[in-house]
Amino acid sequence: MKIAMIGTGYVGLVSGVCFSDFGHEVVCVDKNPEKVAQLKRGEVPIYEPGLDVLMARNVAAGRLSFTEKLAPAVAGADAVFIAVGTPTRRGDGHADLSYVFAAAEEIAEALDGFTVVVTKSTVPVGTNRKVYEIIARTCAEGSFDVASNPEFLREGAAIDDFMRPDRVVVGVETDRAREVMGDIYRPLFLRDFPIVYTDLESAETIKYAANAFLATKITFINEIAMLCERVGADIKAVSKGMGLDGRIGNKFLHAGPGYGGSCFPKDTKALARIGQDFAVPLQITETVIAVNEEMKRRMIEKLKDLCGGSFNGKVVAVLGVTFKPNTDDMREAPSLTIVPALVGGGAEVRLVDPQGRREGEALLPGVAWEDDPYAAAKGADVLVLLTEWNEFRALDLSRVAGEMRTAQMADLRNIYSAEDARAAGFEAYICVGRPDATGLQSEAGVAAAG
Repeated sequence: MKIAMIGTGYVGLVSGVCFSDFGHEVVCVDKNPEKVAQLKRGEVPIYEPGLDVLMARNVAAGRLSFTEKLAPAVAGADAVFIAVGTPTRRGDGHADLSYVFAAAEEIAEALDGFTVVVTKSTVPVGTNRKVYEIIARTCAEGSFDVASNPEFLREGAAIDDFMRPDRVVVGVETDRAREVMGDIYRPLFLRDFPIVYTDLESAETIKYAANAFLATKITFINEIAMLCERVGADIKAVSKGMGLDGRIGNKFLHAGPGYGGSCFPKDTKALARIGQDFAVPLQITETVIAVNEEMKRRMIEKLKDLCGGSFNGKVVAVLGVTFKPNTDDMREAPSLTIVPALVGGGAEVRLVDPQGRREGEALLPGVAWEDDPYAAAKGADVLVLLTEWNEFRALDLSRVAGEMRTAQMADLRNIYSAEDARAAGFEAYICVGRPDATGLQSEAGVAAAG
């Protein structure tokens, strides 16, 4: 199959590379000449484990190429995937579809022979029908079809998610489009991975509903963590006890400073707006959004309490600024709320992140960047664990404590324990929803029992 992938952002590049590894001929299109030149040199503009190797292999095999020119890539293609950005529109929470519709207009001018135009971008219900209308202004009925094929890729594990998916969702309305999509995903079908065929509207809704549900799980366990802090319970034990119930499952039940990234914040806001537009207020989703923002602010208050009520004059070492490990993505990361609060409060802030510095230098001004945790901890008053990179899971805590001016740890990912901190010589340790080394949780538990 010949495939054109419009957009080489996270979704487009990963999808294009993986399709080429299926054996398809893939041309990835991007209007940014610098990015195209970078890709032609074999350089991957995003950090995704294993993507560089997979890309190089398929370029060498002649199945994968990159270009700025849309028309030659689309001409003669069996399928054209739209994988452009749909950021939250400023002011109203809607997904900005301008890039999708602009791509559809260009594709319409370049179509040559029957082609399925597939929306890979996350789009609100009804978008694929609008894409059809845009293309139909230029192309005759029957010369093309549209399909919805939402992505479910986790940053840091995207290749495995693409090659071994829980399911592939395909929204189509004609047998011909279904046949083309079936041929594209045949390598997965032959290995018994589920291919779910639906109508266009259902496919569009599945994507938003899935992400909103996962965001709800994260937010729910974060609220329970706040309760645990008051009653003296341990959120790790609570999460384990909940997760062993097969109806609930253990994934996304890890307490922390709130969700971030490219999908959950954007998609929950867009889903809430869709509900409002159709007079079906999605109150759970709206509450999830509000509680997630409150969780980030609560982390700031926890840090302020640890600093004696003020950040002024404190030296704070922050480990991790990306929204999750194994990615360089800073979008909606908790660090974008927490670090500016530290700087604005008068703290000297030092940051360490294996991949976050490239984006972080522009997004987090007024900080110092260090290469390793021990250098950042030297002379610091507080160590904040904000992203659970593997490099931060096995620190020599005694060495860290020995480097610090005041050995205090704020473990916002619950990587360690109060016992670990005490044994290493930390004077204070706080976490999320667990007993800590400051005595705050135990005092709250006694008060509640009384």
